[in-house]
Amino acid sequence: MDLSGALTPALLLLCLSCLLLYLNGKRGSRKSGKMPPGPAPLPFVGNLFQLDPKEMHRSLEKLSESYGPIYTVHLGSLPCVVLCGYQAVKEALVDQADDFSGRGDFPVFYRFTRGNGIAFSNGEKWKVLRRFALHTLKNFGMGTSSIESRIQEEAQFLVQEFQKTGGAPFDPINPICRAVSNVICAVVFGQRYEYQDTDFLTLLDHFNENFKIMSSIWGELYNIFPSLMDVLPGPHHKIFRNFEKLRQFITERIRCHQKDLDPGAPQDFIDCFLIRMEQEKQDPLSYFHTETLVMTTHNLFFGGTETTSTTLRYSFLILMKYPEVAARVHQEIDHVIGPDRPPCLADRKHMPYTEAVLYEIQRYITILPMGLPRAVTRDTPFRGFLLPEGTNVIPLLSSVHYDPTQFKDPTAFNPANFLDGNGAFKSSNAFMPFAPGKRICLGAGLARMEIFLFLTTILQHFSLHPMVPPAEIDLSPQCTGLGNVPRPFEFRLLPR
Repeated sequence: MDLSGALTPALLLLCLSCLLLYLNGKRGSRKSGKMPPGPAPLPFVGNLFQLDPKEMHRSLEKLSESYGPIYTVHLGSLPCVVLCGYQAVKEALVDQADDFSGRGDFPVFYRFTRGNGIAFSNGEKWKVLRRFALHTLKNFGMGTSSIESRIQEEAQFLVQEFQKTGGAPFDPINPICRAVSNVICAVVFGQRYEYQDTDFLTLLDHFNENFKIMSSIWGELYNIFPSLMDVLPGPHHKIFRNFEKLRQFITERIRCHQKDLDPGAPQDFIDCFLIRMEQEKQDPLSYFHTETLVMTTHNLFFGGTETTSTTLRYSFLILMKYPEVAARVHQEIDHVIGPDRPPCLADRKHMPYTEAVLYEIQRYITILPMGLPRAVTRDTPFRGFLLPEGTNVIPLLSSVHYDPTQFKDPTAFNPANFLDGNGAFKSSNAFMPFAPGKRICLGAGLARMEIFLFLTTILQHFSLHPMVPPAEIDLSPQCTGLGNVPRPFEFRLLPR
């Protein structure tokens, strides 16, 4: 009997399996150390059968009940140390900030960035790029009061866009994304885009789609089995097609900046980067080159759009689900700001309840429940263990925000978590939406400003009306992985 036809597919499958085991084995190799105990892994799949890729952070929180606040889990063949609860995350990311300042493996981003840019680089490259970005962004007002007028202006454009709905039901995702993105566009590109600009809308669609896919089971599986997922069909391949379109958009903007560049008067972040590239063009070891500029711009643009716009969309849902909370915020806005002048950052200190609500929204939803993976930068002693240099670390930010030692009844939405007995605003060390330590989000200050100014401006002009009774509003995410993505919804905005 001729078995060649039957053996060929089997042989190919065997070769593919061996290749994947080899690649994942290389990916998971680490120097010996004393890792925390955890569930026993299976070959190749690791602890996959003990995890739900659709709710990865919930699975990891559940495992901590058996293995404690620090344990090892294998994602495929890659061992990762999981930090659960406020104390463990604080001791690592804050108390030993330098040791835990590396960026861990994140294959879905690495395939695109190749270690370039700010968010996913490491070592000296990351330090140089971060210093440059912090200095440059500060000069253009990011995170300072000088950008306040820019956010206020964009908030008024957003109000005008909302007024066009005439009280009819609509989905706020597009106008919110456009408004938030325009703020970072002003800093990075030196311009804002009209809400009807087709190129701008296409760009934001790519961002939204990528965030959704990366937060789905497909994104989670890609990060666990990148070699296998590269050859399997599925929607995860859209991520990389979208990334390529984003690269083309950014590259074209860089070309335009190069044509009009005035080295003596830089207008935005790209101009400053191009000037630094010219200054270091003779240095073969320079980190300032076109590919790094493209990836850094993408990091800033993506980070400055998705998390803030998603937080605002969740804010609408929560305020509609808890109308008594919305009523108190409206009352505070009327008392402190009134109906005419635009809200300003100075109003925050006079609006403790509104500030507490905004903090509680971010705690309650935790947009990035697992943060972005960290890595230890050297062999690191931690809680009686020795984590080898390069060990991946997963800081469960959701477990910090739901830690019962830090928040009373953490599963309930309660602005009192951020109010003292006299009704004054109080922050909490366990409030970590932007991940603490050396890798804290570059745009954390800007995001706080935007959330306050956009939301108070909207609530100054409108009342929020859901399409279903408040009790039926579903706050559970449509998908959760990289981020918690809210379910699509429509609502009505009526003038106040």
